[in-house]
Amino acid sequence: MDLRSYVRDVLDFKPGITFFDITPLLADPAAFHYAIDALAERYKDSGANKIVAAEARGFIFGAPLAYRLGVGFVPVRKPGKLPYKTTSVSYELEYGSDTLQMHVDALQAGDHVLIIDDLLATGGTTNGMIKLVQNSGADVAGIGFLIELGFLDGERKLEGIPHEYLLKL
Repeated sequence: MDLRSYVRDVLDFKPGITFFDITPLLADPAAFHYAIDALAERYKDSGANKIVAAEARGFIFGAPLAYRLGVGFVPVRKPGKLPYKTTSVSYELEYGSDTLQMHVDALQAGDHVLIIDDLLATGGTTNGMIKLVQNSGADVAGIGFLIELGFLDGERKLEGIPHEYLLKL
């Protein structure tokens, strides 16, 4: 399936920035199903027992993938959004810094974790999730994306951890 045909380019979403809109893909049952199944096929033998994904678009792919693989799902959110005790990590973005949080008991030593997100841009958010996983004593079994924006070279922040994507722009 040509997933690119389901991604809309929104030119100058912010001055000089093209936004790659995945809502047409999400609205098409066959395309969305294909994307989840393709990620599941890539990670079926990963040994992962948890998927970590950041709000909001990471949840769109992480939760159904966790269901499909029969593993747990761990939401990562911005500060103040999770109801229990959290652990935090701050990370650098192309336009500043941000913070991510995860429940302190979400992962344990020995967990094998897939990090899933909709898009790899500069790698800041993914790097933050890597740090949350590693700080918990768990290991990163793999990293997966619907889209990688290769021209932004975000993979340099993935600490050498193998990653997969379904579409490279």
